[in-house]
Amino acid sequence: MPARLKPAPAAEVSAALGRLTGSPEKADLRLLTKHFLALLEQRAPGKSVEVRVPPFAAAQVIEGVRHTRGTPPAVIETDAVTWIALATGAMTWSDAVDQARVRASGERTDLSAYLPLGATAG
Repeated sequence: MPARLKPAPAAEVSAALGRLTGSPEKADLRLLTKHFLALLEQRAPGKSVEVRVPPFAAAQVIEGVRHTRGTPPAVIETDAVTWIALATGAMTWSDAVDQARVRASGERTDLSAYLPLGATAG
């Protein structure tokens, strides 16, 4: 079973967000991707939609039919920069979809009700 995602300490999140200008460091993208996926898991618990942010992490969220094997019936995939922009409110869900920066298929794959996430849990 994969390790559960956990929000990062606020100071680390703040520092990583501050370094995102220009060409972001892979370590910052990893930290922020996992952090914001952990917050999404808290805000939208469940196992019916898989959110993938390769190569860093994936999370299953939103209540509904749970999948246990193979490809889930609902999948969202995006890159780390887009995921962080969505999570922080720098980009809206509809803009990301319209610009083809998010690929979503299946039921319950509109995350606009859960975004932005803010920088910390709570």
